[in-house]
Amino acid sequence: MLTSDAMALLTALPTDAALALGAEFGLAVRACEALAVGSVNSNFALVTADGTRFFARLYEEQPTVGAERELALLELLATSGVPVVRPLRATSGQLVREYQGKAFAVFPWLEGDWLCLKRVTREHCREVGAALARVHNVSAQAQGLSEGRFRPEDMLERLKRVEAEGPPRLKAAVDYARDRYAHYLLRRNLSLPRGICHGDLFRDNVLWQGSKLAALIDFESVALGSFAYDLMVTLLAWCYADSLVVPHARAMYEGYSAVRPLTDAERAGIEVEGALACLRFVTSRLTDFELRAKPGEPPGRDFQRFFARLEAIEGGAFSAVFG
Repeated sequence: MLTSDAMALLTALPTDAALALGAEFGLAVRACEALAVGSVNSNFALVTADGTRFFARLYEEQPTVGAERELALLELLATSGVPVVRPLRATSGQLVREYQGKAFAVFPWLEGDWLCLKRVTREHCREVGAALARVHNVSAQAQGLSEGRFRPEDMLERLKRVEAEGPPRLKAAVDYARDRYAHYLLRRNLSLPRGICHGDLFRDNVLWQGSKLAALIDFESVALGSFAYDLMVTLLAWCYADSLVVPHARAMYEGYSAVRPLTDAERAGIEVEGALACLRFVTSRLTDFELRAKPGEPPGRDFQRFFARLEAIEGGAFSAVFG
């Protein structure tokens, strides 16, 4: 998704720096274009002397060790047949180099489209569900994954920031989010199956070539977590418009289950996992968009949309999907 916030976060990459970094990956770069995509990292298109394009990323928040872990995971997923873009290795054999103390990585350029919500069909949802299950199935081979930075305890710390730095109008949202966190954390089943979780498989993180799913992208949020939680993050992103689109949600669940069936415990805990997913995105939108919005300008994304999803979960909307 293109946002003004993404533009504000971009770190400039001068041409001489782009040429030097490209050379470390064996590329004869002649041009570098900043891309206004995403809301966390700085992204660029590198063009080589023969006109070939590559995608480059400068990690703004994740330390080098975290970027290396993410890229090694992408190599593993690609080897396992999951549709991802395999990163390039530098001539030194390393997956990342550094620029101004930040990790820098390069990928082949993959042409593809993002789907707007109106274009999403049941078959798209089925394919995304199956692809997510394939990611989860590789978990036994993955090493070194951390819990990430979006754990409930991390989100509760973010709410303290919103309370301290945000305008008074956000107090009711902060109080309600805290109340719901307390409610669902008491009910969470911590023994649900866990492993690789993409954590952010929204529509702008899946590329399509016609009707074919070309690649899952942007594993920057990948972490060790509950598979049911990751499925609900994805389902809430793809299958919810003004309300839950039940046929789409059923198709995603069926696609997922055809590759990795949910356990009885996962089905029993799915609504709690979904509620916690909603609260995560309420909280991250409060900190990443509400607190960063310029005076007089609306935030780039609306946290209330995930309160609406939470209300749907609490109203039993998902019983028609997993029942």
